[in-house]
Amino acid sequence: MSRTKPVNLLLERYGTTHAEEAGVRLRNTPAPLYQLLTLCVLFSVPIRADMAVDAARELSRAGLRTPASMAHASWQYRVDALVRAHYRRYDESTSTALGEGAQLVLDRYKGDLRRLREAAGGDPVRVRELLREVPRIGPVGADIFCREAQGLWPELRPAFDRRARSAARELGLPTAPEELADLVDAADLPRLAAALVRAGLAKEDTAQVLRAG
Repeated sequence: MSRTKPVNLLLERYGTTHAEEAGVRLRNTPAPLYQLLTLCVLFSVPIRADMAVDAARELSRAGLRTPASMAHASWQYRVDALVRAHYRRYDESTSTALGEGAQLVLDRYKGDLRRLREAAGGDPVRVRELLREVPRIGPVGADIFCREAQGLWPELRPAFDRRARSAARELGLPTAPEELADLVDAADLPRLAAALVRAGLAKEDTAQVLRAG
Protein backbone atom coordinates (compact mmCIF):
# COMPACT_ATOMS: atom_id res chain seq x y z
CA MET A 1 0.00 0.00 0.00
CA SER A 2 1.56 3.25 -1.16
CA ARG A 3 -0.22 6.52 -0.56
CA THR A 4 -0.32 9.16 -3.25
CA LYS A 5 0.34 12.78 -2.39
CA PRO A 6 -3.36 13.73 -2.69
CA VAL A 7 -4.30 10.98 -0.24
CA ASN A 8 -1.77 12.22 2.31
CA LEU A 9 -3.06 15.76 1.88
CA LEU A 10 -6.65 14.59 2.23
CA LEU A 11 -5.94 12.79 5.49
CA GLU A 12 -3.95 15.70 6.86
CA ARG A 13 -6.46 18.40 5.93
CA TYR A 14 -9.82 16.67 6.16
CA GLY A 15 -9.25 13.34 7.91
CA THR A 16 -11.14 14.09 11.13
CA THR A 17 -14.16 11.86 11.63
CA HIS A 18 -17.42 13.21 13.00
CA ALA A 19 -16.94 11.11 16.13
CA GLU A 20 -13.51 12.62 16.75
CA GLU A 21 -14.86 16.11 16.17
CA ALA A 22 -17.65 15.46 18.69
CA GLY A 23 -15.16 14.23 21.29
CA VAL A 24 -16.19 10.58 21.06
CA ARG A 25 -13.31 8.15 21.57
CA LEU A 26 -14.76 5.44 19.38
CA ARG A 27 -14.23 1.92 20.72
CA ASN A 28 -16.13 -1.32 20.34
CA THR A 29 -17.91 -0.85 23.65
CA PRO A 30 -21.54 0.12 24.35
CA ALA A 31 -21.24 3.79 25.32
CA PRO A 32 -19.07 5.06 22.42
CA LEU A 33 -21.11 3.09 19.88
CA TYR A 34 -24.30 4.62 21.25
CA GLN A 35 -22.76 8.10 21.15
CA LEU A 36 -21.97 7.50 17.47
CA LEU A 37 -25.60 6.47 16.91
CA THR A 38 -26.75 9.67 18.64
CA LEU A 39 -24.51 11.68 16.35
CA CYS A 40 -26.06 9.94 13.34
CA VAL A 41 -29.56 10.85 14.58
CA LEU A 42 -28.47 14.47 14.85
CA PHE A 43 -27.09 14.41 11.30
CA SER A 44 -30.28 12.92 9.88
CA VAL A 45 -32.00 16.29 9.38
CA PRO A 46 -31.01 19.10 6.98
CA ILE A 47 -28.79 20.98 9.40
CA ARG A 48 -25.19 22.22 9.32
CA ALA A 49 -22.61 19.63 10.32
CA ASP A 50 -21.08 21.89 12.98
CA MET A 51 -24.47 22.32 14.63
CA ALA A 52 -24.98 18.56 14.77
CA VAL A 53 -21.53 18.09 16.29
CA ASP A 54 -22.15 20.86 18.84
CA ALA A 55 -25.44 19.21 19.79
CA ALA A 56 -23.68 15.88 20.31
CA ARG A 57 -21.14 17.55 22.59
CA GLU A 58 -23.88 19.28 24.59
CA LEU A 59 -25.84 16.05 25.04
CA SER A 60 -22.66 14.43 26.31
CA ARG A 61 -22.02 17.31 28.73
CA ALA A 62 -25.59 16.86 29.94
CA GLY A 63 -24.75 13.28 30.84
CA LEU A 64 -26.72 11.68 28.00
CA ARG A 65 -24.06 9.23 26.86
CA THR A 66 -25.87 5.90 27.15
CA PRO A 67 -29.25 4.57 26.05
CA ALA A 68 -30.36 4.39 29.68
CA SER A 69 -29.45 7.99 30.48
CA MET A 70 -31.06 9.21 27.25
CA ALA A 71 -34.26 7.23 27.75
CA HIS A 72 -34.62 8.16 31.42
CA ALA A 73 -34.07 11.88 30.84
CA SER A 74 -37.17 13.98 30.42
CA TRP A 75 -38.21 15.17 26.99
CA GLN A 76 -37.69 18.77 28.13
CA TYR A 77 -34.21 18.01 29.48
CA ARG A 78 -33.18 16.74 26.05
CA VAL A 79 -34.79 19.74 24.34
CA ASP A 80 -32.95 22.14 26.63
CA ALA A 81 -29.61 20.52 25.82
CA LEU A 82 -30.30 20.77 22.09
CA VAL A 83 -31.34 24.42 22.39
CA ARG A 84 -28.15 25.26 24.28
CA ALA A 85 -26.28 23.92 21.25
CA HIS A 86 -28.45 26.10 18.95
CA TYR A 87 -29.97 22.96 17.45
CA ARG A 88 -33.25 24.76 16.95
CA ARG A 89 -36.14 24.07 14.56
CA TYR A 90 -35.58 20.33 15.01
CA ASP A 91 -35.06 20.35 18.78
CA GLU A 92 -38.48 19.02 19.80
CA SER A 93 -38.80 16.30 17.17
CA THR A 94 -35.19 15.26 17.73
CA SER A 95 -35.74 15.00 21.48
CA THR A 96 -38.62 12.63 20.78
CA ALA A 97 -36.56 10.60 18.30
CA LEU A 98 -33.64 10.34 20.74
CA GLY A 99 -35.89 9.13 23.54
CA GLU A 100 -37.67 6.58 21.37
CA GLY A 101 -34.41 5.40 19.79
CA ALA A 102 -32.74 4.96 23.18
CA GLN A 103 -35.68 2.88 24.37
CA LEU A 104 -35.48 0.72 21.24
CA VAL A 105 -31.77 0.09 21.84
CA LEU A 106 -32.53 -0.85 25.44
CA ASP A 107 -35.44 -3.13 24.61
CA ARG A 108 -34.01 -4.85 21.55
CA TYR A 109 -30.26 -4.84 22.22
CA LYS A 110 -30.07 -4.43 26.00
CA GLY A 111 -28.30 -1.12 25.48
CA ASP A 112 -25.43 -2.65 23.50
CA LEU A 113 -25.20 -2.04 19.74
CA ARG A 114 -22.79 -4.94 19.46
CA ARG A 115 -25.95 -7.05 19.72
CA LEU A 116 -27.23 -5.28 16.60
CA ARG A 117 -24.05 -6.38 14.90
CA GLU A 118 -24.64 -9.95 16.05
CA ALA A 119 -28.24 -9.79 14.83
CA ALA A 120 -26.98 -8.76 11.40
CA GLY A 121 -24.87 -11.91 11.21
CA GLY A 122 -21.91 -10.23 9.54
CA ASP A 123 -24.02 -8.80 6.70
CA PRO A 124 -23.32 -5.07 6.15
CA VAL A 125 -26.61 -4.64 4.28
CA ARG A 126 -28.46 -6.04 7.29
CA VAL A 127 -26.51 -3.74 9.63
CA ARG A 128 -27.83 -0.77 7.65
CA GLU A 129 -31.36 -2.17 7.69
CA LEU A 130 -31.30 -2.58 11.46
CA LEU A 131 -29.84 0.88 11.96
CA ARG A 132 -32.67 2.34 9.91
CA GLU A 133 -35.19 0.84 12.34
CA VAL A 134 -33.95 3.38 14.90
CA PRO A 135 -36.21 6.47 14.82
CA ARG A 136 -34.88 9.27 12.59
CA ILE A 137 -32.04 7.16 11.15
CA GLY A 138 -32.31 7.10 7.37
CA PRO A 139 -29.86 6.29 4.59
CA VAL A 140 -27.59 9.23 5.47
CA GLY A 141 -27.43 8.34 9.16
CA ALA A 142 -26.81 4.67 8.40
CA ASP A 143 -24.03 5.61 5.96
CA ILE A 144 -22.36 7.82 8.56
CA PHE A 145 -22.50 5.08 11.20
CA CYS A 146 -21.01 2.47 8.87
CA ARG A 147 -18.41 4.90 7.53
CA GLU A 148 -17.15 5.61 11.04
CA ALA A 149 -17.63 2.16 12.57
CA GLN A 150 -15.79 0.32 9.80
CA GLY A 151 -12.58 0.73 11.78
CA LEU A 152 -14.17 -1.44 14.49
CA TRP A 153 -16.42 -3.79 12.52
CA PRO A 154 -14.42 -5.31 9.64
CA GLU A 155 -17.53 -6.64 7.88
CA LEU A 156 -18.49 -3.02 7.07
CA ARG A 157 -15.29 -2.46 5.09
CA PRO A 158 -14.94 -0.78 2.74
CA ALA A 159 -17.64 1.78 3.55
CA PHE A 160 -17.46 4.65 1.06
CA ASP A 161 -20.86 6.14 0.37
CA ARG A 162 -22.00 7.98 -2.76
CA ARG A 163 -20.68 11.34 -1.55
CA ALA A 164 -17.24 9.92 -0.79
CA ARG A 165 -17.03 8.18 -4.16
CA SER A 166 -18.13 11.34 -5.97
CA ALA A 167 -15.36 13.32 -4.28
CA ALA A 168 -12.85 10.60 -5.15
CA ARG A 169 -13.83 10.95 -8.81
CA GLU A 170 -13.26 14.73 -8.65
CA LEU A 171 -9.84 14.13 -7.13
CA GLY A 172 -8.84 11.62 -9.78
CA LEU A 173 -8.80 8.79 -7.25
CA PRO A 174 -10.37 5.37 -7.75
CA THR A 175 -14.12 5.27 -7.20
CA ALA A 176 -14.51 1.55 -6.48
CA PRO A 177 -14.65 1.08 -2.67
CA GLU A 178 -12.18 -1.82 -2.79
CA GLU A 179 -9.65 0.28 -4.73
CA LEU A 180 -10.06 3.22 -2.35
CA ALA A 181 -9.49 0.87 0.57
CA ASP A 182 -6.16 -0.17 -0.94
CA LEU A 183 -4.88 3.41 -0.59
CA VAL A 184 -4.69 3.34 3.22
CA ASP A 185 -4.27 0.99 6.16
CA ALA A 186 -7.48 -0.49 7.52
CA ALA A 187 -7.24 1.70 10.61
CA ASP A 188 -7.37 4.80 8.40
CA LEU A 189 -10.46 3.81 6.41
CA PRO A 190 -12.84 5.93 8.54
CA ARG A 191 -10.52 8.92 8.18
CA LEU A 192 -10.25 8.54 4.40
CA ALA A 193 -14.02 8.20 4.02
CA ALA A 194 -14.55 11.29 6.17
CA ALA A 195 -11.85 13.21 4.30
CA LEU A 196 -13.45 12.49 0.94
CA VAL A 197 -16.86 13.68 2.13
CA ARG A 198 -15.38 16.85 3.64
CA ALA A 199 -13.30 17.53 0.54
CA GLY A 200 -16.39 17.12 -1.60
CA LEU A 201 -18.06 19.90 0.39
CA ALA A 202 -15.03 22.20 0.08
CA LYS A 203 -14.89 22.68 -3.66
CA GLU A 204 -12.17 25.36 -3.71
CA ASP A 205 -9.91 23.44 -1.33
CA THR A 206 -10.51 20.26 -3.32
CA ALA A 207 -9.09 21.97 -6.38
CA GLN A 208 -6.02 22.90 -4.36
CA VAL A 209 -5.57 19.27 -3.35
CA LEU A 210 -5.81 18.25 -7.00
CA ARG A 211 -3.15 20.76 -8.02
CA ALA A 212 -0.90 19.65 -5.18
CA GLY A 213 -1.18 16.05 -6.40
